[in-house]
Amino acid sequence: MSPPRDPPILIPAPSPIPNPAILIFLHGLGDSADPWASMATQFRTASKLPQLTWLLPNAPFHHETLQPAWYTPTPLSPFPSQRPELDDPEDEASLLESVKYVEGLIDEAVEQRGVPVGRVFVGGFSQGCAVALLLGLGGGRYGGRIGGVVGLCGYLPLGAERVRTLRDERDREDAAGREHGMKVFYMRGGKDMLVPQRYYRMAVEGIRELGVADNMVTAKVYDGLGHAVSGQVLRDVCAWLESALQDPVT
Repeated sequence: MSPPRDPPILIPAPSPIPNPAILIFLHGLGDSADPWASMATQFRTASKLPQLTWLLPNAPFHHETLQPAWYTPTPLSPFPSQRPELDDPEDEASLLESVKYVEGLIDEAVEQRGVPVGRVFVGGFSQGCAVALLLGLGGGRYGGRIGGVVGLCGYLPLGAERVRTLRDERDREDAAGREHGMKVFYMRGGKDMLVPQRYYRMAVEGIRELGVADNMVTAKVYDGLGHAVSGQVLRDVCAWLESALQDPVT
């Protein structure tokens, strides 16, 4: 039985349009969808991205962390481990369960709202970023098939090698699940003390190792910014989405 969670916040496009698109955006550890609804409201008030429906899901209450969480967090050290065999393993089961939950939201968008898979974008902040990257890069049925990933202040969980294994296992079951040119926007605050710089570098390398072409990746470090987003980040995300939504669906 899945843990209880609050329903997603849905902010539909203002009116029916010929080429619908959707952004499913996941919040971070201990947060909820409510604060992130203001991001969608800011864009809507500025008449930006009118074709985009926003879907903001809530993580379930996590009994180990005693707060909403997509998975059990593990410490992120700025230095490589000297005894990796003694490190706590990542919570792969919960990560994949969260990926599966978001896949269900994508299913609904495609089957009930008529959104093409190539017009589905998945994003997130911190833990939400980790789940979004895992899903987009191959940790589930939609790996490489969605339009893009918006990753804010997070990292690539499990590592590129494990994600590649998950993708290969999926592709054996679903031969149609191949990359079509998914785009990635990925950022880090230069003073982020929660996600060390080396995790940012490993994620950028992993994104490319997992087959996303260099011209499809926008990776940025915002000097002076901590574990947060800023007005400049939101403007850059908006511009990136506008550009991505201009491209034809393949």
